[in-house]
Amino acid sequence: QVQLVESGGGLVQTGDSLRLSCAPSGRSFSTYAIGWFRQAPGKEREFVATIDWSGSSTSHADSVKGRFTISRDNAKNTVDLQMNSLKPEDTAVYYCAARPFTIAVVGGDYYYWGQGTQVTVSS
Repeated sequence: QVQLVESGGGLVQTGDSLRLSCAPSGRSFSTYAIGWFRQAPGKEREFVATIDWSGSSTSHADSVKGRFTISRDNAKNTVDLQMNSLKPEDTAVYYCAARPFTIAVVGGDYYYWGQGTQVTVSS
């Protein structure tokens, strides 16, 4: 069992940056791939970015490529999502999720989920 905790959300203006972090509670997640997903009100959950257990393989959704970057530091036991040039359409609850080793872009392939952190981008 892996419990995940997201942090770093908040209210920002268009063009600002935020850095979200995902950390496990009580154990290491160095053998897990981590994905970030988001869900806006009235919309389905969508894939944002994922990184494999070693940090050598990543994937980002087309909607965030060039603006968001996923990274991990297994020594510090964290996975971060750096979000730059934020837009109002990035407003959503952001969730991190874990699955063994390899990346995946489908939420159903992840075993464990955090509670989410709210990101609101005002225009």
